[in-house]
Amino acid sequence: MPRIALTGGAYQSRSVIASAQRSLNLVPETNPANGDQQVPVTHYPRPGLRKVATPPIAGQARGLYAASNGDLYEVVAGRVYYVNRDWAYTEVGRLPDGVGAISFADNGDVIAFCDGVRGYAIDMKTRQFGQIADAAFLGSASVVGLDTYFIFHEPGTAKFYISLSQPSFDNLVNGVVEQTSTYAAFDPLDTSRKAGAGDRIVALAAVHRELWLIGDRTSEVWSNTGAADFTFGSVPGAFIDHGCAAPASVATQDISVFMLSRDAQGQGIVVQGAGYSVTRISTHAIEAEFQSYKRIDDAQGYTFQQQGHVYYVLTFPTANRTWAYDLNTKQWGEWSWTDDNGGQNRHRARTAAFAYGMNLCGDWQNGTLYAFDGNVFTDDGKPILCLRTFPHLVQDGNRVFYQRFIADMQVGTLEGTTTDDPPMVSLRMSDTRGASYGNPVVQSLGAAGQYDATPTWNRLGMARDRVFEISWSVPMRTALNGAFVDLQVGQS
Repeated sequence: MPRIALTGGAYQSRSVIASAQRSLNLVPETNPANGDQQVPVTHYPRPGLRKVATPPIAGQARGLYAASNGDLYEVVAGRVYYVNRDWAYTEVGRLPDGVGAISFADNGDVIAFCDGVRGYAIDMKTRQFGQIADAAFLGSASVVGLDTYFIFHEPGTAKFYISLSQPSFDNLVNGVVEQTSTYAAFDPLDTSRKAGAGDRIVALAAVHRELWLIGDRTSEVWSNTGAADFTFGSVPGAFIDHGCAAPASVATQDISVFMLSRDAQGQGIVVQGAGYSVTRISTHAIEAEFQSYKRIDDAQGYTFQQQGHVYYVLTFPTANRTWAYDLNTKQWGEWSWTDDNGGQNRHRARTAAFAYGMNLCGDWQNGTLYAFDGNVFTDDGKPILCLRTFPHLVQDGNRVFYQRFIADMQVGTLEGTTTDDPPMVSLRMSDTRGASYGNPVVQSLGAAGQYDATPTWNRLGMARDRVFEISWSVPMRTALNGAFVDLQVGQS
């Protein structure tokens, strides 16, 4: 009986006759070549969400930050909270109401952060909070810390500027001038601008002790040269003909920068920057999906690493969709959250941080703090719909008669079930090359301990081009290798 292996992630082409493979809430994992694996790739459910804390007020999680001293801070709507290891919230300050993303950095003594216009600071020892009031502070949508300096960019311009070295909370907020300095926190002459092109800076990133100036059409890399007049200088040849279409999509991981790009020719390609160049990591199918959205400039991105997988997660709030790129397999997948009506919506996480030994994220709607957990198979009790569409099955255009479809899945792992109410898996079929599907037919995933259960569908009719789709939504450990298909090829 032929086996159908699933070797990739989501790839639904502009035309379903090319590829109709949808992968929802699944993570492909490559099996080692020298093991006893049956297939090259196994698909596992994405990490579930385990609630760890609820903020004092409900509101959008705008920022989540793990400081260099291990402390965790969350911005919910207009409130800034310190969250301790026991998940108790302490309000440290308030911001004007807003929904924009918050950018954080710290120098070991003070945290600086921006809300898109204004700048703020938190003393890391006392947790005092205040707004940056220095006359030389020009506002910023993002901030990075590099070589003891805070670096900001003036909104709407190609200009960026730096603080004095290792400024304190009193320097930034109270304007205290040290005996060794003429200025409190900023020298008004410590400014520069993108040198390679005149487009405005929309985001900053610090990677491998280098500064990325990300514009709306181009980007360039600067480093600390130690020059007396202005310590940062552009790296020769480090000019990138890609800018950013959605500033909040910028995220870093290790030595890489990720963003939804824009350039002089167009927009909507996801790129990974490393060294002094970028690599396209989105596919034609993903890019066509993005182009169908009403807007993409509101995209929000973050990265996290769990169970050996490193993810760049990109959410489009207006389109209500979330896509995740796995750096290990270089595959994309769609992530969603199931509402009370069974509808699929963007993933709950807006921002993420690693703190207190956990991969944490903040909810885009109510600010709830969750832990990503590979051993949890719900989103805070809500079911997670896992769905995988199979490749086209074609036999030289001949009619094919399908006798049997057997899902190759991990089964029997739900504790507490009985043979009367086992969890179920659904199968749908398309004989229109993926354009439409018939009604779902369900089979058992096995009662608890029934590890040899085989979800099987019989007498499945005839087609010249058949696409199968299976889905399940159960709070249990599952995995998908693919399927076995018993078929007979006709003569015409």
